Amino acid sequence: MNKVIEYQEQLVPYTHAELMAKVAAQLTDSRYQHCLRVEQTARELAQANGVDPELAAIAGLLHDYAKQRSDETFINLIKTRGLDPALLNYGNGVWHGVVGAELIKTELHIYNEDILNAVRLHTVGAPYMPKLAQIVFMADFIEPNRNFPGVDEARQVTAKSLAAGVRYQIQHTLNYLIAKGQPVYPRTLATYNAWVGGVGTVPSN
Repeated sequence: MNKVIEYQEQLVPYTHAELMAKVAAQLTDSRYQHCLRVEQTARELAQANGVDPELAAIAGLLHDYAKQRSDETFINLIKTRGLDPALLNYGNGVWHGVVGAELIKTELHIYNEDILNAVRLHTVGAPYMPKLAQIVFMADFIEPNRNFPGVDEARQVTAKSLAAGVRYQIQHTLNYLIAKGQPVYPRTLATYNAWVGGVGTVPSN
């Protein structure tokens, strides 16, 4: 049983219970449970890295809000919201974060740009990622039920250095996409070059 959490900072127009219900209504139970684990992991990473835990928890809870929408929904948003038309060449793995933030604005009336940016970047990264975005990026990757070769090392690396965790994940992701023969979204490649190549900026806040 999850303990009752009360939001204190008025970052979103909902109580914690109300926001949980809105997320749950859009997802299968297994996906929703993943969001709850990411929420908690993001809160813990925020506490360890000097970031507002409530802000991180909200972004973590919302990160997969749009994960199970139809391709048609995303394609329509790309075309009608003036988003990069190159997005049409990709799929849900990119869309549910980059494009899904639009659904959070439209349906949930959440406009906090720090939250929205963390949702956008959790699927693709960015050469410059604020700490909040780094936290959601990593919380999604290392939440307790993740089980893949390298996840324990990712947890250990992230516990020592959030930025090192980001570097670990983006290298792992690029290797995975190449091994599967899948296209690499340009921002993901730029993220790899910046963080793994050593020329990325690690934000101070």
